[in-house]
Amino acid sequence: MKEIRIHARAGQGAITTAMLLGEAVFAEDKYALAFPYFGAARMGAPMNAFVRINDKPIRLRSQIYEPDYIIVVDATLLRGFDVFKGLKKGGIAIINKREGIQAPKIKDAKIYEIPANDIAQKILGRPLGNTALLGAFAAATGEVELKSLEAAVVKRFPGKMGEKNAEAVKAGFEAVSKEKK
Repeated sequence: MKEIRIHARAGQGAITTAMLLGEAVFAEDKYALAFPYFGAARMGAPMNAFVRINDKPIRLRSQIYEPDYIIVVDATLLRGFDVFKGLKKGGIAIINKREGIQAPKIKDAKIYEIPANDIAQKILGRPLGNTALLGAFAAATGEVELKSLEAAVVKRFPGKMGEKNAEAVKAGFEAVSKEKK
């Protein structure tokens, strides 16, 4: 089983990100469980969403304390929160790059910083980089196919918005693919 922990602030789409990833994995005939965790439900409050992926049914329903992967939607959470806590040896972190904030070097982990909000601003006209982060996740981990994520996004956001978000997924995928070379 692979476990993903998503760090964001309430209102930044972490729950949608988790659900899209879960749906894409499910479309590949795997099992997925996606769910949020947050305290006071106010915009801007730090929160988490979680995704589990497996080839077998998933019975575990707890939060994820030792993720294989993390996705950080808001880089300001790198200040004041240990978003890397429990990240497994050999784990991968996908971080929405923000000017003035640099991810620390983590021993035995690979970190990819991509300008997801900049990608989204260019493609969507809004700085909501979640779909670009999903594309980056696919390229960095190989846990889900690009085409499955694109299909999940188009299904969730029909019409032009879905097409643009699928383009953002692909741009995030390409950003990490270039960095891996």
